[in-house]
Amino acid sequence: MKKTIWISIVALVLVIVAFSSVYTVKENEYACTFRFSEIVNTQTQSGLHFKIPFIDSVKYFSKATQLYDIPPSAVITSDKQNMTVDCYILWNINDPQQFYRALGTTSVAEERLDAITYTALKIALGNLKQSDIINMNDGGERNDIYESITSTVNEQAQVYGIEVEDVKIKRFDLPESNQNAVYTRMISERNQMAEKYTANGNFEASKIVNDVDKQVNIMVSNAEAEAAVLEAEGEAEYMRLLAEAYNSKDKQEFYEFILALDALKASLTGEEKTIILDQNSDLAQILMGADK
Repeated sequence: MKKTIWISIVALVLVIVAFSSVYTVKENEYACTFRFSEIVNTQTQSGLHFKIPFIDSVKYFSKATQLYDIPPSAVITSDKQNMTVDCYILWNINDPQQFYRALGTTSVAEERLDAITYTALKIALGNLKQSDIINMNDGGERNDIYESITSTVNEQAQVYGIEVEDVKIKRFDLPESNQNAVYTRMISERNQMAEKYTANGNFEASKIVNDVDKQVNIMVSNAEAEAAVLEAEGEAEYMRLLAEAYNSKDKQEFYEFILALDALKASLTGEEKTIILDQNSDLAQILMGADK
């Protein structure tokens, strides 16, 4: 009976020792083995690993990218304008031993990143005018500002075993006293752009209208010139035909008589039917029945 109890006790102790001598590491974490408060090993590979039971302890640190939303802070631009910057930072632990020795916990790390980022923002934005930051230009133009701040913060964070992946500014806020002035400036810029586009449009429209008018005038002038030539040719042909038709004295006199009748007919279109003719005229003699 006593032997059985001892065997059970030994088996229990062995189980406890076995469980105390192993630990698991997930894919998204580091595992640091401590012995008497000192890190003796850092495991980056996931899976089952061994340690000295009851002596070694294990502390885990995340490999994943972490987001820290930095509280809004005030900065002053190079033209002495106050602005409030609201941003966030993406970071990860790339050296868990250095991270633990320098900072120890995530909360302390965030406090340190807060200070580093604010300093970098203050320096970077302090070299820019407010109009360089708040304007109607493409937002991609401000990427150089973000990249410069990210590079500065990452360089200073390396001593803490931290890698800064990105620093992004969510928004710039203006003190209420400055908002109206900035909005007025932005409205003025847009109005100037609109006036420029309108002026360019009017100029192009006038060029098109002038060109069309020029083409129309050329076409009309050409048409009139061609019409004058055709009319002159027609008159010449008409005179030639008349000359051929009335190539004798009798024919000419007959033609003149026809013209006189046409003139008489044109004069009798109104209500007045009285005409005065010279008694010696051929037309008067014909109308009176006299022989010429």
